[in-house]
Amino acid sequence: MAAVNRVFAAQLSGLPVFGPDGESIGRVRDLVAGLRLDAQPPRILGLVVELTTRRRVFVPMLRVTSIEPSAVTLATGSVNMRQFTQRPNEVLVLGQLLDAHATLAGSDTRITVVDAGMEPTRTRDWVLAKLAIRERRVGLGRRRSAMQVLRWEEVAGLGLADLAKQPQGAGQLLMLFDTMRSVDVAATVRDLPLKRRHEVADAMDDERLADVLEELPDDDQKELLSYLAEERAADILEAMNPDDAADLLAELAPAEQSRLLELMEPEESAPVKRLLAYSSDTAGGLMTPEPVVLTPDTTIAEALAHIRNAELPPALASMVFVCRPPTATPTGRFVGVVHFQRLLREPPAELVASAVDTGLAALRPNATLAEVTRYFAAYNLTCGPVVDTEDHLLGAVTVDDVLDHLLPENWRETGLHDTTGETGEHLEADRA
Repeated sequence: MAAVNRVFAAQLSGLPVFGPDGESIGRVRDLVAGLRLDAQPPRILGLVVELTTRRRVFVPMLRVTSIEPSAVTLATGSVNMRQFTQRPNEVLVLGQLLDAHATLAGSDTRITVVDAGMEPTRTRDWVLAKLAIRERRVGLGRRRSAMQVLRWEEVAGLGLADLAKQPQGAGQLLMLFDTMRSVDVAATVRDLPLKRRHEVADAMDDERLADVLEELPDDDQKELLSYLAEERAADILEAMNPDDAADLLAELAPAEQSRLLELMEPEESAPVKRLLAYSSDTAGGLMTPEPVVLTPDTTIAEALAHIRNAELPPALASMVFVCRPPTATPTGRFVGVVHFQRLLREPPAELVASAVDTGLAALRPNATLAEVTRYFAAYNLTCGPVVDTEDHLLGAVTVDDVLDHLLPENWRETGLHDTTGETGEHLEADRA
């Protein structure tokens, strides 16, 4: 490995990982340390690397040949491709040590861990030798103490038992999440111990937690929602996309579902209730009730302004739906659609009525998943209208929702490809 004196964990977060021939492997998501019974610094066992397929695997430190400010490079050799699972004697440096509360050894001075630095030893091992800390002072308001870098031996209270029982903040971890997509944050949260997962959820704002919750597997969604206080759970459901909120509520017991719907604001719960009336594997159950809906007298310029909204998912931005008032679903009479490529070709002052495609077939809310899939394949769409028998637009189905229901139920947990056969069993000894 290239000579490096010290590397702090936060610097490694998100770094790209390359193979010996420069091929892209994935990104660093955490470091795994093996805690000791004595006060000596814990050994860094390896990295948690998220592959391009979203699977998270363990890479032993002996496979790391260089750590640069911009990338990590691995040596030639096989790596166990099984999904990473934390072992009882292990701690996730980013996920569990950051924000941990401890004390200075031999005193009652309370501190918070801000970062952790690993250093190489003469035996080619890496140990968690340094901790960046701040003192926890009472009564200083917003004032913060200066950060210090101490040896591992100078800090007490970071054993596995300590981390399991003491309350812990999540400020430093959330700072790392700021640069990550919601799907990547969800994968990180899913790998955390249950206590830490709850602490992170408590520290997140409602909008961010809603985005992350949408990317979690069903069982993790239900567990996290049940942990939250009912009032906050209702707020999170309001912040979710209505179709995702409906999918989650459909998994709950009827009494719990009704209670949460009652706690939601009426204007937020109404579209969710409409979606719950349909089976989850039909167009009505798959659709979102909040597509871009415009009246025929809207200008092309105004239509383009609507789809430029940064919060609009790309699939919904691919098409606007033209309807008679009212424009809230269920709308007035559905006129047709305008594809965004057509909007780009038309003069800005023209009305969307002049560009409407009235020939595109619409889905009925009771259309099966197989019918919806054939519809998207036949018309090469990423978004399609759902219309009732009286020509009211009810919502729109997007291709990502179709794929979500076509993929195996555990696809978020196993990654996009099953690579469990690609293993290097001899590497397990490096983690013992």
